[in-house]
Amino acid sequence: MMAASLQRCDKKLTAAHLKADLCRTDNSSGVRQLQELLNRVLDPEKPAGDAEAIDWCKYLLAGGEVFEEFCQTVRSYDNATLCGLVWTANFVAYRCRTCGISPCMSLCAECFNNGDHTGHDFNMFRSQAGGACDCGDSNVMRESGFCSRHRLKMGEDVPSVPRDLLLMSEMVLPRFIICIIQYLRDGYGDPDTSIERDLQKVLQQLGPQISLLEELTKMGGAMRTILTKILTNQQMFKELSMGQEENAYAKRNYEKYLSALRSSGFLPVEEGAMPEAVENGAGAGAGVGALSSLGASAAASPDDKEEDRDGGQGIGQRKRAKLSSSAKDPSIMDTLKHRCFLEELLFWTVKYEFPQKMVTFLLNMLPDQDYKIAFTKTFVQHYAFIMKTLMKSHESDTMSNRIVHISVQLFSNEELARHMTEECQLLDIMVTVLLYMMESCLIRCELQDEENSCHVVVNCGEALLKNNTYWPLVSDFINILSHQSVAKRFLEDHSLLVLWMNFVSLFQGMNLNKRELNEHVEFESQTYYAAFAAELEACAQPMWGLITHCKVKETQEYTKTVVRYCLDTLQTWFDAIGFVDEPAPNQVTFHLPLHRYYAMFLSKAVKYQGLDLDSLLPDQEMLMKIMVHPLLIQASLSEIHSNMWVRNGLQIKGQAMTYVQSHFCNSMIDPDIYLLQVCASRLDPDYFISSVFERFKVVDLLTMASQHQNTVLEAEQERPMLEGALTFLVILSSLRIHLGMADDEILRAEMVSQLCMNDRTHSALLDLIPENPNPKSGVVPGSCNFEAMLAAVADFRAPVFEPGGSMQQGMYTPKADVWEKEFDPIMVILRTVYRRDVQSAMDRYSAFLKQSGIHSGSPWPPYKERTPLHPCYGGLVRLLHCKTLHIVIFTLLYKISMDHQNMSEHVLCMVLYLIELGLDNVEEPEEEDPCIEEHCHDSWFPGTSLLANLHHVINFVRVRVPETAPEVKREPPPSTSTDTSTLGQNLREAQLFSLVSERRRKFQEIINRCSREASQAVRPKPSYSKWGPPPQMVTEILEIRESMLSLLIKLHHKLSGRQNSLSGDWLETADPARYAHGDGVTAIERILAKAATRSRQSRHGIEEICMKTSPPVPPKKNAPTDKKALDKEERRQKARERQQKLLAEFASRQKSFMESAVDVESPDADVTMDLAASELPESEVLYDCVICGQSGPSTDQQPMGLVVLLQATSVLGHRRRSDQAQSLPTSEEEQTLLGETCGGAHAAKLALLQCFFKDSSCLQSVSIGWDGGVYVQTCGHTLHIDCHKSYMQSLRNDQVLQGVSVDKGEFTCPLCRQFANSVLPCHPGRGQPGAWHAHCAKTTAELVKEVEDLQEQLGTFPTESNLSQEMESVIKDIKNTTQKKYMDYGRNPGSPDNDFLFMYSVARTNLELELVHRGGDLCSGGASAASKRSCLNQLFHVLATHMRLYSIDSAYNPWTRLTQIIPSREEDTCADKRPEVPVLFRDVPSLLIIFVLTMPQPLRKEHFTCVVKVLYTLQYSQALAALSARLSPQERQPWSSSGALRKNASSAEQSWEVLLSHIISELGKGRSVYQAEADDNTQLNSSAWSSQSIEERLQRLCLPFLRLSALLQHHLYGDNLPGCSREEEFSVLASSLGLTPPSPQPHSLRNSALCLEWVVCPFQLISQWCAEVTSLTDLQPVQALTLLVQDPQWATPRLLQLPDSYNTIFQYYHRKVCSVCSKVPKDPALCLVCGTFVCLKGLCCKKQGHCECVLHSQHCGAATGIFLLINASVIIIIRGHRFCLWGAVYLDAHGEEDRDLRRGKPLFLCEERYQVLEQQWVSHTFDHINKRWGPHYNGL
Repeated sequence: MMAASLQRCDKKLTAAHLKADLCRTDNSSGVRQLQELLNRVLDPEKPAGDAEAIDWCKYLLAGGEVFEEFCQTVRSYDNATLCGLVWTANFVAYRCRTCGISPCMSLCAECFNNGDHTGHDFNMFRSQAGGACDCGDSNVMRESGFCSRHRLKMGEDVPSVPRDLLLMSEMVLPRFIICIIQYLRDGYGDPDTSIERDLQKVLQQLGPQISLLEELTKMGGAMRTILTKILTNQQMFKELSMGQEENAYAKRNYEKYLSALRSSGFLPVEEGAMPEAVENGAGAGAGVGALSSLGASAAASPDDKEEDRDGGQGIGQRKRAKLSSSAKDPSIMDTLKHRCFLEELLFWTVKYEFPQKMVTFLLNMLPDQDYKIAFTKTFVQHYAFIMKTLMKSHESDTMSNRIVHISVQLFSNEELARHMTEECQLLDIMVTVLLYMMESCLIRCELQDEENSCHVVVNCGEALLKNNTYWPLVSDFINILSHQSVAKRFLEDHSLLVLWMNFVSLFQGMNLNKRELNEHVEFESQTYYAAFAAELEACAQPMWGLITHCKVKETQEYTKTVVRYCLDTLQTWFDAIGFVDEPAPNQVTFHLPLHRYYAMFLSKAVKYQGLDLDSLLPDQEMLMKIMVHPLLIQASLSEIHSNMWVRNGLQIKGQAMTYVQSHFCNSMIDPDIYLLQVCASRLDPDYFISSVFERFKVVDLLTMASQHQNTVLEAEQERPMLEGALTFLVILSSLRIHLGMADDEILRAEMVSQLCMNDRTHSALLDLIPENPNPKSGVVPGSCNFEAMLAAVADFRAPVFEPGGSMQQGMYTPKADVWEKEFDPIMVILRTVYRRDVQSAMDRYSAFLKQSGIHSGSPWPPYKERTPLHPCYGGLVRLLHCKTLHIVIFTLLYKISMDHQNMSEHVLCMVLYLIELGLDNVEEPEEEDPCIEEHCHDSWFPGTSLLANLHHVINFVRVRVPETAPEVKREPPPSTSTDTSTLGQNLREAQLFSLVSERRRKFQEIINRCSREASQAVRPKPSYSKWGPPPQMVTEILEIRESMLSLLIKLHHKLSGRQNSLSGDWLETADPARYAHGDGVTAIERILAKAATRSRQSRHGIEEICMKTSPPVPPKKNAPTDKKALDKEERRQKARERQQKLLAEFASRQKSFMESAVDVESPDADVTMDLAASELPESEVLYDCVICGQSGPSTDQQPMGLVVLLQATSVLGHRRRSDQAQSLPTSEEEQTLLGETCGGAHAAKLALLQCFFKDSSCLQSVSIGWDGGVYVQTCGHTLHIDCHKSYMQSLRNDQVLQGVSVDKGEFTCPLCRQFANSVLPCHPGRGQPGAWHAHCAKTTAELVKEVEDLQEQLGTFPTESNLSQEMESVIKDIKNTTQKKYMDYGRNPGSPDNDFLFMYSVARTNLELELVHRGGDLCSGGASAASKRSCLNQLFHVLATHMRLYSIDSAYNPWTRLTQIIPSREEDTCADKRPEVPVLFRDVPSLLIIFVLTMPQPLRKEHFTCVVKVLYTLQYSQALAALSARLSPQERQPWSSSGALRKNASSAEQSWEVLLSHIISELGKGRSVYQAEADDNTQLNSSAWSSQSIEERLQRLCLPFLRLSALLQHHLYGDNLPGCSREEEFSVLASSLGLTPPSPQPHSLRNSALCLEWVVCPFQLISQWCAEVTSLTDLQPVQALTLLVQDPQWATPRLLQLPDSYNTIFQYYHRKVCSVCSKVPKDPALCLVCGTFVCLKGLCCKKQGHCECVLHSQHCGAATGIFLLINASVIIIIRGHRFCLWGAVYLDAHGEEDRDLRRGKPLFLCEERYQVLEQQWVSHTFDHINKRWGPHYNGL
């Protein structure tokens, strides 16, 4: 009852009353009342999302205060020194490597910006899994990096919390938390029936409760302490978890919890049920709950024969038995019991698959140290269960991210990780759970012995591997292994190591490839992605983590242990797959992690720990086995590149490429090659070499005979396989990465090899250099080491913008001395993923040699001296000094010199490389056991030293050849019975297939350990049983009589193309250093020189051979081939000549085309095609059609047209007064104060005029088209209109043009491929005849009258013709180019007046834009680049033809008002409602264009000049009127009186003083415009005006009119525009327009009034004009003043000025709220023209189906928009219905873009790029320069 009445009372009072009761000493009644109230409020049977309950809780927690105030109070006691801000995926955070101790360290933006990280290595990143801010945590980062807030907190004394403040929280929160838990128990039904949707629903309803918990955690340390107490209090959990006895609901609820716990396999299970638990996959429990369950079958019932999944007898059992035996501590076996709220909360968090809000709550608590420890223990306790849930989850990706979000916060702390390892067996749990995970997807390994193999491997096709579900677990494992204390514990625990090796062996031999020999494989499996990822992440990265801690002498024991276990596991593996000595044919696996573990630990043991290699190596037999599979991979790489695996599809190539790719190479190919080097250094070299040739299947090829039978390779595969084998041997003998190179040297070699292939950007280089792949190793690729090395080997090439529009990034290119001394082709071959990169490196090398004049031909790969070998690996040199290799070298030299098939330059190159390596690495002479020598192949060579064998002559060789071989037909060498014995001694048996049997014998010998018997055994003949009987072979004896030296010299003759190319005394001057770069000839000379300097015998041998000047006679059989070769050469020569001829012809055609194209675009000639005019006065202009190629005039019936692009533009409208660009606002204070724009000013003027004057008159007094005008540009090419139509039809049918909408009339110029969308008809007729130019003797008055008559001539409707139709059609195109709103300014939309205004404004827009493109003035003169694109002449003809249809009413014709004194007509004005616009308010350039366009065409030049003169008088009067309004009344008085005095002087008409005084007096009459000044002080200049300043101002006001007139004259009459200085511009233009007599010398005009030429009395005319203004009754003086004082000067259009650092923009805008939808946009964008902030692709701001960016581009740029995408740092351009990605203007310190901010490095503005962007905007060339356009479908 009490509770019910309390509940009805006011919540605030009740809470206050209860708090008072509880604060008393005897608080029992308060406690009882509170419990009763809570029973009612927090009744779990009520629906979950009850707002009332939450409200009550808030009031109770606050104890009667307002909850927000309570929060503030609690926050003031916050003692937390950590930030701990938790974020979810996609949050922008920072990582500073300079400040981080743990590589996982991250900071929120606020802490980062408040800390000092200048000069640090930091980056911004978008969080993928979520994270938390580490500021203030000295375990994770250095204190110097803390932000100012958390640095201060550390030394601060926070007052202690008053007891009563959180009293209510302690009482209420336990009930609140158990209430949440009960809801969670209830919501989770039976695991089989509950579906995801139900769980989501429960979570949704619980949202408010969990949010309240989250809010509490944000109150700071004091509240978190209370929460920690409650969450970890075991007593409280006991009391509340089961509920009271009498409460039936609570009991039911607890039962649900227990069943959920049971179904997770947590509760103890009776003995009998044990196997069932295994079946259910019970894989949980603290510590080795998982271990117990994995080993359950073995432990519980040893007799229980559990059938294994793959039917492999006892495999799984053996493994499981092994696993269970590792449970060292029986206490680990205890099953999980929950002892506090925290444990059960985490349990439900896992069950519900980590809901984001719960995760955030649990993480928000972490700044509390006690909580952190308790929570970490709980997390570890549930670890196996978490992973089990993850494996079953449908949303494993999301869940993985959230697990890692938590675990990375816990395990990055070394202290905590060590604590967990010691107390909770964290390592055991992790390894066991990993094994448990992988056991769910094992299959039998089919490597080697498919039937009897008892090795199991993971199945890469399973979802677990394909989806990387194991990733969170492996990531945690790598994370904890990065802590030294944890890694040491792992390495000391032998049973754990055994478990781990068992785990690694599950990957050994996975994803086996079997070569398809007949059919192409039907389905290409892509499982190799999963296999490579698994080996790298699950095997290699933990390996690198462990190796990091084994780099000092003190850790020798660890290395020995790992190596021992590696070898044991390898032995077990060999036994399991049934491997003896020969690998199964046509199989390869790229995955040998056990071999690689062994190799890398060996390498580090020798390099860092000073261990003796031999002490770590197994016996010879084991070494031979270990060598087989890595060697098989190397041979398979060659096979794959030789297209032998082509039937397996592309994926096998993918594997070969991934194996050597930069992220994998040092965990895969490098360890493999190192292991082979170790084997080669310890095994018998003859055995090793013969093994290599056998694996590469080229043994049969190594015969002296010209023909041979290869039973395993097809002919076209022999050459690449032989090249592969030799290249492999060269790599093996010369690679020093693990054999003695220091880390710096390795980095340098890697860097040089990558830079030699291609110039690289900094980030690409970072990516391509294999660094220590363990990301937690603390080895940072961007360390200073890297930068210093890069500076040493490469030059930086700053980013440039190419004319084609492609933007180059900043690149690094190798320095010259790197090419000269460090280019290493062998390293390049090893590191290339694509074979073409090797060629690219050679091409670049060759270009360097040519450029520096070292060598002009095509060079051979240079030979590079090697770093000395580490003493441990000295045995590797024996490889180069073994007879088998020398026999191979001799054979190949012989075959190449005899032109045998399948030999190539590359083979010779590699052979020479091997010889040179042998000469450079001379073996230490040892006491050789003579018996070994005798057993070596017959006795080709006397010893093993290469130097000695070089000059050893071999006379005869016995070969086995097919009967058809040419050798058979030769006569045997003459011999008598007496010298048979000597002959026998000289015979060298060159059947190199004996190598194979030799190798077999060696292997057998070692296995039998009975060398004597084996050595006396007769060498078995090669067996062909595998491949069936060979064709009939016969033995022949070849006479050779050559040594390696003589063969080399022969090859020198052959390559240099001269006999006796080496003279006898050549060696005297030879120095090996001279021959560093060059072709094969140079390489042979270098080898000979080296041999001569190393051995006297060789020197004599060389001299002797060189002295034999008689040319060696080629054997007869070679004659036909020589003839063939000659024929071939001749044919080649002829072909070359033909090709030259064709090229020359093509070049001349191209030249003539270029000349004609240059004519079209040459600066002196105008594109308007009026060139012919001056020379051929009477001829018609001829045009070339670029489609049909015919020339001809444009006629009415067959009109020609210019290819044009029409586009709407608002560039002019965005001009401002100031030359300085507006800055982009980057803070709230800076919000744009954009000044007046040109478009705005003109729109305001028109609106003001329309308020007071007649509409039709207003529409002829101004121009529109500042915003949304139409700009017409051409590429200058012409075509027949008919040809164009058929061209368009073909485009429509073919649909070949990407990004071009043919339906909208778009196309590309057939000749230059420039984008276009219309054709402008060329006006038929003659070139401008001289008559139109002639100066005439008529007076101005006569001309004025003529002009008036011309205007009154009515425009005749053109006769219907093709031309007139085209004119109409192009006018329609022009109107369709812009939007309706930019055309209708009048009161009657669509009226003729509107049309008239729009048409002449098109001409105005094009003239004004050309002026802008010329830099805003005409000082440069000539034809600018812009005028090449201009087609004003044709455009004027088209517009004039159209506008002649409108006649101007003579009564209102402005011409009469400009040239006559008209008597006032009072009655007219009264009759008409609104007056005409006064002449002084009219826009003079608009009048000029109207007059020109409405008079009959072509207009004579004298009439044009007359119009300009008359309009100049008006322009000048307007300038004087504007000036007079700028003068203060005090200044106006003296100027007025001084002018009045000179009114009667003869020159009064041409004196501005007189005219100014007249205007001042006239405008002062009636409603004086000067009255406005009393109210509004508009004087710009308070300083006194001098005559000079007034003259300058007048010229400035008149200049825009003169520029426009001169430009128009230039286009209409082809007049030249003379260049001049800025001061002379006025006088030069006045002179060229005929306003002043032409003067020989340009000068600056002192008096602009001298240009005036009045037709009638100026004073009367001006009085008439002024009266029009002063007689207006409706117009306020202020408005009149506004209309009078119009400044026509505008600055060049500019984009906004951007800040230097991108971070400034990003920080302000990426969290800014959109003004339309009031949300933070997912993809915010900024308009760079006006600074508007918009949502890209935001559906929230969509209107009429158009997204915001598209809408804004229409509104701001008439369908052209330039947007900076804030989250991507790139710029997109919207042009009409298309868009393109333009690129970035912000680059990092290395001149690189960072699209999508993936690297997060600081970015800075690249001024050059921004200027290019601005220039493209102003010149309207986006369409031409950017090629990659696509439709945006209004979705941007």
